[in-house]
Amino acid sequence: MKEIILSFFTGFITGLLFSLLKLPIPAPPNIAGIMGIVGIFAGYFFYTFVFKK
Repeated sequence: MKEIILSFFTGFITGLLFSLLKLPIPAPPNIAGIMGIVGIFAGYFFYTFVFKK
């Protein structure tokens, strides 16, 4: 749980700094990009769950 909270706050601070510096956000700008990231995680999880056991 600690690393989830630290990851969230690191992302929050990064987003804040990019906004203050008027730079484009370093993340997918829409839900399709976010779902791509979720898909990468799901594929990794599937591989480790199915083929590593």
